[in-house]
Amino acid sequence: MKELDNLRNQIDEIDRDIVNILNKRGEIAVKIGEIKSIHNKTYYNPSRENEVYEHARLLNKGPLKNEHIVNIFREIMSACISIEASIKISYFGPEGTFTHLAAIKRFGQSRTLIPVKTIGNVFDNVVKGLSEYGVVPVENTTEGMVNATLDMFVNSNVTIIGEELIPISHFLYSKETDKEKIKKIYSHPQALAQCRNFLEENFKNAELIDSFSTADACKIAVNETNTAAIASEAAGRIFGLNALFSHIEDFTNNYTRFLIISKGERTVKTNNDKTSILFSIKNSVGALYKILKPFYDNEINITKIISRPSKRTNWDYLFFIDVDCHESEESIKKAIENIKEYTIFVKILGSYEYATI
Repeated sequence: MKELDNLRNQIDEIDRDIVNILNKRGEIAVKIGEIKSIHNKTYYNPSRENEVYEHARLLNKGPLKNEHIVNIFREIMSACISIEASIKISYFGPEGTFTHLAAIKRFGQSRTLIPVKTIGNVFDNVVKGLSEYGVVPVENTTEGMVNATLDMFVNSNVTIIGEELIPISHFLYSKETDKEKIKKIYSHPQALAQCRNFLEENFKNAELIDSFSTADACKIAVNETNTAAIASEAAGRIFGLNALFSHIEDFTNNYTRFLIISKGERTVKTNNDKTSILFSIKNSVGALYKILKPFYDNEINITKIISRPSKRTNWDYLFFIDVDCHESEESIKKAIENIKEYTIFVKILGSYEYATI
């Protein structure tokens, strides 16, 4: 036991050093905040934060894994920036949803995270200045695009400054402890669709009911008997429900992509960037070909192209594309200039660094 006490005493000494060093870091952060305030610079710099995380990875020699080191530094960065300035982030809530997890992954838990009821509310809060940033889902690897997010970009004056990829793993929660009692299962339509095979095999006779979000499904399951909810592991913990089944998604390689939006903010080039562009083309023969060719001519790789009804006239479409470069590069400037004569409008939604899993 004496050896154990000695080791614990060593940890206590190290903890004292850690606290002192963290406070010294905080003091420097305050000075940085004062300089940013004088020069009217943004307090949140995603490329700088990524530099800090990468530096921490390079310094790490174990036994802690790189992901553990990055998680610790994310909270350090979050706490330090929170004493520089109060930064508000709206996300498509409520608490415990996968969008909430994406907001935590990007900003940490020391910043002010505000859950709102709709994707439109997130955009509105950012445009009106009620939040500096917003987090919204845009795409799932099995269920495709989130159209409500795409539609908001048409008329909202926001820019994309980042993205996050979150692995989607679903749990079946209930206040019941016996799965045989389950007669109704609530969840968001996408979550139900992502667990279709599991539900067919295990709850063939249960009624499947759409909820506003996976967290809302948990709220219902807390208050109803013979009821279950499909939600994230975090949501189940928040609401104190029993996990009847874990990892019930049909595809294990299931990810959702989330976008980080701001009002007019632009990012600096990192050499690992993508740019999202929205345009509407004139209705003429070969119009789409004429739009895409300038990107080929300028050696720009298009990684995604999606069409959406414009909702102005029948059979009129908007196109969203992602390309491999930063908007500051001459190649994309030339491509954009060359497509203007074939488009009704072109809108660069933002350039941002590729997210890592």
